[in-house]
Amino acid sequence: MVAFGKKLKERQIQEWQGYYINYKLMKKKVRQYAQQIEVGTQDRRQVLKDFSRMLDNQIEKVVLFLLEQQGLLASRIAKLDEQHDALQPQPNISQIYELREAYRAVGQDLLKLLFFVEINAIGLRKILKKFDKRFGYRFTNYYVETRANHPYSQLQQVFKHVGIGAVVGAISRNLHELQDRQGSYLSIYDHPALPLQDPVVDSIKAAVDRLTHSTNFLNFLAQHALIMQDELPAPIEEGVDDEKYHFMSLLLNLANTFLYMVNTYIVVPTADDYSLSLGAAATVCGVVIGAMAVAQVVSSVYFSAWSNKSYFKPLVFSSIVLFMGNILYALAYDLNSITVLLIGRLFCGLGSARAVNRRYISDCVPLKYRMQASAGFVSASALGMACGPALGGFLQTNFRIYKLTFNEDTLPGWVMAVAWLVYLIWLCISFKEPSREIEENSIPQESNAAVENDSLENGLKQPLLISSEDKQQDEDGEQECDESEEASEDSHQADTSFRSAYRLLTPSVKVQLLIYFMLKYAMEILLSESSVITTYYFQWSTSTVAIFLACLGLTVLPINIVVGNYISNMFEDRQILMASEIMVCIGILLSFHIFSPYTVPQYVCSGLIMFVSAEVLEGVNLALLSRVMSSRLSRGTYNGGLLSTEAGTIARVIADGTITLAGFLGNSRLLNATLLPSLLICISSIIATCYTYNSLY
Repeated sequence: MVAFGKKLKERQIQEWQGYYINYKLMKKKVRQYAQQIEVGTQDRRQVLKDFSRMLDNQIEKVVLFLLEQQGLLASRIAKLDEQHDALQPQPNISQIYELREAYRAVGQDLLKLLFFVEINAIGLRKILKKFDKRFGYRFTNYYVETRANHPYSQLQQVFKHVGIGAVVGAISRNLHELQDRQGSYLSIYDHPALPLQDPVVDSIKAAVDRLTHSTNFLNFLAQHALIMQDELPAPIEEGVDDEKYHFMSLLLNLANTFLYMVNTYIVVPTADDYSLSLGAAATVCGVVIGAMAVAQVVSSVYFSAWSNKSYFKPLVFSSIVLFMGNILYALAYDLNSITVLLIGRLFCGLGSARAVNRRYISDCVPLKYRMQASAGFVSASALGMACGPALGGFLQTNFRIYKLTFNEDTLPGWVMAVAWLVYLIWLCISFKEPSREIEENSIPQESNAAVENDSLENGLKQPLLISSEDKQQDEDGEQECDESEEASEDSHQADTSFRSAYRLLTPSVKVQLLIYFMLKYAMEILLSESSVITTYYFQWSTSTVAIFLACLGLTVLPINIVVGNYISNMFEDRQILMASEIMVCIGILLSFHIFSPYTVPQYVCSGLIMFVSAEVLEGVNLALLSRVMSSRLSRGTYNGGLLSTEAGTIARVIADGTITLAGFLGNSRLLNATLLPSLLICISSIIATCYTYNSLY
């Protein structure tokens, strides 16, 4: 296995070799410092001073070369602008074509320069990480705080790259004006909403986005989906091109996501009444709701494996199984069978194709659209979560056709059966199976291609670079140790068993999965028992419960807008993570029935605090999870997206089971009995978070 230093050298642009950071020299110096401190010939303060000076010199070398190359590109663009101005009085098609190609050549050279910056940033971040690990000192924090915020910061010169933005703008504007318009020259500023369709400009924009990786709303939503853009620096085009991209197929995947979430939550307002009508206790609603999650634990695995071979067939199978499951759910009333009801919900869970939906976006959507598609996935889920309870509360009629009963209990099943039938027809007509050749010829773009979160990213408020190569090995160390360690983490082979995938989970990844388990458990307790609790304490009708749940679901997107656009730019992810965990804990504590009477404001406010905090926590948690997870978990059947889905699904199963078991204590004790495990798990996750990040940072 090739160590990072060798990879860095192999990927360097040959004519610029003298201007890259000298990673090999700095790694050697780190080893020397360690030896000198061990024998007592150097003290820590002198080591910090020497290493800081070396880093300053290396970064200065990169910055000065970067500025020089920007000047050369600017000079070339200025000369081309003169030729462009000379063509305007009498446009000549052949000269316009030559000029356009000349601008594109400048664009290609700009891509090389962006690649140069990216490679240097990766090396810089790795050597800082190596220094911190070797000496157990938070040098990264010190270096970033003293350099990045200084008015003459050279780090700012590299990572804010204002000059590069100006070059990108000049190339984009001129290429736009040189498009074949029969003498009409419209500026990009006249139609900013219309993107320039030029492969060079698209590649430049993708490289700049990868370099800045600034947090925004779409990025924050995409992290919810755990479908991240590929961030491995590469000067080549991606394998999925626009011609093979099929928008209608993407829309069908998003529709599948939306319908499945509606199907999950449409029964929540009426599940307790349905259970009572079949002779079971109201708290059996936990089993009714959770049966879908139980089956999803299994279905996620086989759908993930199936998506390695096809996307169309799993979606067809999903639609058929969900259609059958909803029919059984509706028929259980006339058959007077709780068993049929549970089998119907199990069938619905077996039709969960969310693994396929994620996989389709990561494999078959071009990089420039993938962020929007990932955000669409999360938005569809949030909208389905809000529409499900609202639709369930709206279906309040009661009539019979022949021997079939249509009432508030059975109508959710009938309505969803019709919806899945219509979807199946639409799927068969409009879905286009992508060529598997795309995936064979391109680097897999999967759920968690981001990397470790470290102090350097947070100090700059804009992550330096996120590259799957940056997480492909934990530490370079001595040469022989480097290669053995990287062999275990840098492999591009997908994991084919759950056990091998589990071995790749580091302590920080396990903590993030524990947090994800906790927040899904707390949210499921709140949502699934809401009908029983509100009926017992407040005598709410089904419609009132549905409105309450729909309002909770509608908070998802606004909260993500606030967090994605504002809060995440003001605080570090780890700070938001800890604050959100504490707020979830506070929401749980406020929900306990300690003083009588138990009031509506207490229940609604505590539930809102818990739910909103859990939503914020989910986004930040998945963002951190995507950065610390091994690159080997970014593809194959047992990928990072599947593992997080399984953690959340198991949490929902246990939560729904807790509700049913607590029901044996009686409705008066149900609330406190179900909140106690939520509180204990939440406190455990907070302790684990504090311990893990204190030890790492």
